[in-house]
Amino acid sequence: LLIDWINTTLKEEHIVVKSLEEDLYDGVVLHHLLENLGSLKLDVDKIALTENKQRQKLSVILEAVAKCLQLEESQLKWSVESILRKDLLSTLHLLVAIAKHFKPNLAMPPNVQVETITIEVTVVSIFITVEDDAFDELFTRAPDKLNAVKQVFLQFVNQHVGKLGLSVQDIKSQFADGVTLLLLIGQLEGYFLNLRDFFLTPASTTEMV
Repeated sequence: LLIDWINTTLKEEHIVVKSLEEDLYDGVVLHHLLENLGSLKLDVDKIALTENKQRQKLSVILEAVAKCLQLEESQLKWSVESILRKDLLSTLHLLVAIAKHFKPNLAMPPNVQVETITIEVTVVSIFITVEDDAFDELFTRAPDKLNAVKQVFLQFVNQHVGKLGLSVQDIKSQFADGVTLLLLIGQLEGYFLNLRDFFLTPASTTEMV
């Protein structure tokens, strides 16, 4: 009904609205509609190409609507941002208010309801860079606890590679060639690494890499 009403009103201006969300958000159709219905001369550009210009244009248009309809800010069920982001509910509220004011005889069905779903967004801050690594802190502030941490890791590693008949005594030396690391990953992920895919006893740096 609203689309038909807008298209009939703006027929002589060769404006055709197909989608309320997609065709009204930038203010162009609203501009023409208000000028046609209320003989309002709005001091805005006919076409706003950038988002900033569209926001400025909508601000002027919606301010004129509120003034014309004698609505307080608390009574408005739409905003510049909601129209700009193509919020259908806000657009419907705006058009119904305009239609009731300028075309009170428009045969709009009564008691129309819509169901809305409100989605709450939780913002979580995640560090992608940090000044100091936890192990850097350990080395500088609590070197006496480093051995205890090593023992925890050794137990963890041996718990898994022990199933392959391996035993790690020195993390630094036994992880250097990458073999133990590969086998540990395989155990943790639950798959067997094909021995042809890597050197089980690398003899050079290239084989280790």
